[in-house]
Amino acid sequence: MLKVLHLNGVPIYTFLRIEEAIFRCKNAGSWLVTNVGTPSPSIIMGISGVAEKVSHIEKVKERGVNIIKRYSGGGTVVVSNNTLFVSLIGDQTFLDKWKVKMYPREIMKWTESVYKPVFKESPNFSLLENDYVIGKLKFGGNAQCLSLGRFVHHTSFLLDYNEDDILLPNPDLLEAVVSTQSTFFFFFFFFFF
Repeated sequence: MLKVLHLNGVPIYTFLRIEEAIFRCKNAGSWLVTNVGTPSPSIIMGISGVAEKVSHIEKVKERGVNIIKRYSGGGTVVVSNNTLFVSLIGDQTFLDKWKVKMYPREIMKWTESVYKPVFKESPNFSLLENDYVIGKLKFGGNAQCLSLGRFVHHTSFLLDYNEDDILLPNPDLLEAVVSTQSTFFFFFFFFFF
């Protein structure tokens, strides 16, 4: 059974702490945790990220933007009130329902098949390396953590963006804007229940 926790506007640091607590609790079961937006723009880095290498650090300091290092791998993303966070947390028993092994690439490919029906209006939706794209335009970044028989696969979907929020050295990564918020929640409710 999949438990669902839907949050709205929770600060990203708090959201990541909730997500990590569920992930680290061995008997927590399987969860879908979502959060629509975070009150202020933040930069989220993977566990091995270095702020000076992944952001325009002077611009970040000038704007007072928080830089947060998360517990999982993956790249760097700028998040804001225009970001939809979706985290799938579980164990091998949960993945067995879909005949998926607990390996990063297999989980990544599985999530592509989970999200494909959500984006049926966008036939060019796919997984390109570690990101969700429409055509070649990225609109969803992913990170994973696997430990002690459990996994978390979290995604930051760009619902819209403000050019002032482009604080990373490679702004070409912030491209496609997709408004899918209501479709997501409708889809997940029926897919997992």
